Amino acid sequence: MPPQTSAKRPNPPPPKKPAFDLRLFLQTGGIARQIVKFRKSETIYRQGDPARGVKYIQKGQVKLSVTSAGGKEAVIAILGVGDFFGEGCLAGQPVCMGTATAISPTSLLFIEKSEMMRALRTEHALADRFISHMLTRNIRIEEDLIDQLFNSSEKRLARALLLLARYGKDDQPHGTLPKMSQEVLAEMIGTTRSRVNFFMNKFKKMGFIRYNGGIHINTSLLSVILHD
Repeated sequence: MPPQTSAKRPNPPPPKKPAFDLRLFLQTGGIARQIVKFRKSETIYRQGDPARGVKYIQKGQVKLSVTSAGGKEAVIAILGVGDFFGEGCLAGQPVCMGTATAISPTSLLFIEKSEMMRALRTEHALADRFISHMLTRNIRIEEDLIDQLFNSSEKRLARALLLLARYGKDDQPHGTLPKMSQEVLAEMIGTTRSRVNFFMNKFKKMGFIRYNGGIHINTSLLSVILHD
């Protein structure tokens, strides 16, 4: 009989890379990520500060504003849970083009530029989420421009309130806004505080909004936008 030879065992497959957990990535810190908390009205960064990374809102709300050379401030966005901001650094923006301020107690995940660039190249789930965010932000900017050009201040205020209440979002179709000054609302829509006060009183009398520890938005406010 020929001598028996032992069968060569195949090499074990290489260990699989753990599946990327998007939720875990956006909720925990690490070497190049850290969770930072801010009090209400606290400045997150100022216009002209170095742009070092991307921020993701875990809790709270953030106001983005810009200030002209003459000192006039304009609110360009109010962001909430699930929004990114500060992404200009990824396109080579060396400094922050505006100021970010927490308008309620806020928790942010700060992701360093290099870490965000690496993750976008290697993690498809994060890249898909971020691209969706950027496209949605671009559409919002276009809609804001059209709103400013063609709609009355009353319609602009109604639209701003509905957007702040996340009207049309599955996670929160309507709700109560935290206390927000009429000055901020006026800066958002490009009008005066007195005009905002007039329209807010009008909306209250018509049952579109009510005050209850904040501003409760009724979805019937949409009729103001739809009415010619």
